[in-house]
Order: sequence, then structure tokens, then C-alpha cells
Amino acid sequence: MKAIVHHQYGPPDLLGFSEIEVPAVADDEVLVRVRAASVNPYDWHHVTGTPYIARLGGGWRAPRQLVPGVDLAGRVEAVGRDVTRFRPGDEVFGMRAGAFAEYVSVPEGRLAPKPANLTFEEAAAVPMAALTALQGLRDRGGVRPGQRVLVNGASGGVGTFAVQLARHFGAEVTGVCGTRNVEAARALGAHHVIDYTGADFTAGGRTYDLILDVAGNRSIADRRRALTPTGTLVVVGGPQSNRWFGPAGALLRVLVASRFGGQRMVGMLARCETADLLLLRDLLEAGTVVPAVERTYPLREVPQALRQVGEGHARGKTVITV
Repeated sequence: MKAIVHHQYGPPDLLGFSEIEVPAVADDEVLVRVRAASVNPYDWHHVTGTPYIARLGGGWRAPRQLVPGVDLAGRVEAVGRDVTRFRPGDEVFGMRAGAFAEYVSVPEGRLAPKPANLTFEEAAAVPMAALTALQGLRDRGGVRPGQRVLVNGASGGVGTFAVQLARHFGAEVTGVCGTRNVEAARALGAHHVIDYTGADFTAGGRTYDLILDVAGNRSIADRRRALTPTGTLVVVGGPQSNRWFGPAGALLRVLVASRFGGQRMVGMLARCETADLLLLRDLLEAGTVVPAVERTYPLREVPQALRQVGEGHARGKTVITV
């Protein structure tokens, strides 16, 4: 099968487009013929090996995972003998390392039926970004109806889902984004949109019960000022401030600061939970949540797609067609 492979950390140009063996299928796994995958900042960190702390789980000197990519949508080709939820021919979406390839073996619990009204490209845009938004708002942020919620970074992959999900949960939603994305944020359901090129969401005197911070581009003091006295800050991303810790360094400072005062400050990484994938499928089929796909690339052009995402130029989701 064709796949994107990497044998060393470095810029996306080092990735190869190669022929490798189709993966074996364990008893609890499903072999998926990948039709589309999507690109996340996570993939950029995995490929480049930066920040260095990211190598602790993926190999210090060289990547242990030959094929990058985690988000996928496709069709079931074969199932292990213990699999009960899927059979060949089913259309699915989910998460599994090795998604930038024609085939990938996925544990049954990391997949859900593809929303019937979505293309494979749209479905592939969902898993990591939407799970991050869902779990950040609901589980870490404790979002409730009537709360004032601000999404800092409302035009990116996580942010576009967060705006829609916060509105679904009954919140009054404010999105922060650049000028070219203001109308798109409104179209996604934001009640208010702040153009960060002309206004500062931390300086206007308005406070929020919950801030989901994808951009991570403001100081702790600034973000505290924008929270109510008992508000919650959920940090899910941020700039790569140094090659050793990157966004994790800023997150550690937030966690330390949260020990002082009545405001909660937490960080998170998304978990691939079957129940949450099924919830997202229902919301997608109902039209409550709509993926925002900016651009698609063929499989052999994964390096270009990664470069776009890594440089922070992506709007919505960048998707790979396989």
C-alpha cells in the first residue's frame, strides 16, 4: 500500500511517499481502507519532533511510529474475530496512529459509524479537533446553559467546533479571530465576534464564565482579567515558545497559577472515547455541528499540508484525500 513515512524527525520535506505492507489485523481490530485523513498540529509535532518533550512518548532519537496521522474516515475491509460492532463494507470514522496511508488497523473502540450526511473528507475532519472541543467545554470546563463562553482561536480546527458546541450547550458564545474570519465565526453560531487585530478581549471589561483557549497567546494575568471571579480557563493549545517544552511550558505556568485565587485553570488532551464519537455523529447528522474544511490535498502532498498547518495558516480543517 502507499503511505507517508518518516524515519527521522525534521521538516515535512523529509517525509517519503512509499510502498509498505498492509498492516496486520489483531483480534479486536478493524482494517480500514482510508478514504480521507486530516491534519492536526499534533501531527506537525510528531513529524518535527518538537517540542522535545513530545518525543518522550514517540521515540527520543527517531520516531517509533513509521506512518504519521491520526484522524481518518474510510470503509471497513476486514475485522478481527472479536469485533462485534462492524463488518466489511461499513463506513467509519475515528482515530488511530498511521492514518496517512491507504490502510490502517484500528481498535474497534476507536471507531464509530460515519455520519450518513457527511463525505469522507468532512468526516475525517472531525475526530481530534471535535473531541478536544467537546471534552474541553463539557468535561474540563463544565459548560452550562446561560454561561458566557469565549473561544480564543475561533477560526481553527478546534475553535470552529468549539463555537458550535458551546452554542449547542446553551451558552452565549464569543469568538476571537482575525479579520478575514469574522463572518465565518458568525456563520458558525457565535453571538459575538472579536477581531483581535482591532480589539483586545482582555481589556474591554467584559468577563466570561468559561474561556476555551486554543491560541494561548495571552499572559496569565490577561486571561485572569477576562474571567469572572469563579470562571474557568481551559487551555488546549498555544504557541511553541521553546523547543524543549513548547505549549506545555505555558500550560505548566497556568496550572501553577490556578492554585491561587478562585478561578480554575486547566489543560487537556483529547481522549478517543466511543461514546463521544457517537455523540458527535448524532450532532453531525442533525446538522447541529458542521465541519469547516478549508482545503484538501492528495496523499502524496501531506508535506505541503503539514507545512500549512504548522505555520499557523490553516483556517478550519485541512484534509488529505486517499
